[in-house]
Amino acid sequence: MKYVVLFVVALTIATHVHEGYVLPYPSYMPGHKLYRVSRVLDDLKKYWYWGNIAGAKYHIGLSDKYLVEAKILFEYKQYPLALDALKRSDEQFQKISRDSSEANEAHIVLLKKLMSELPESYTWQEEHQSPIVLDLHSALRRSIDIRNE
Repeated sequence: MKYVVLFVVALTIATHVHEGYVLPYPSYMPGHKLYRVSRVLDDLKKYWYWGNIAGAKYHIGLSDKYLVEAKILFEYKQYPLALDALKRSDEQFQKISRDSSEANEAHIVLLKKLMSELPESYTWQEEHQSPIVLDLHSALRRSIDIRNE
């Protein structure tokens, strides 16, 4: 009898626990030999995920994936690669309906956190090339605006 009571209590507690929206663990990053393969596979998967619901899951999944990629690249100060990943995340996010409020919130929280940690702009110079100024905050604000539309 006490096991039944414990089971009922555990079920009651378990039903009240709400886990927030979780961004994915990062996959292959630029520089890894399978990175290009994963990008090609991402493009090919769009033919598998047809229909409104599956298509939305596909695009939000890619938006999540590229946002996490951008976050990690920003943390490692690989700003040009990070901005490229952020742009891809934005493009995928724009292809979904705005019904995914949990994704909106999770993305905006992450983007605001990055904005608070990153410099407003950064002068990037590749070896043997002219320096370019990267406006990091502008790109992050644009991403936030896309998710607030």
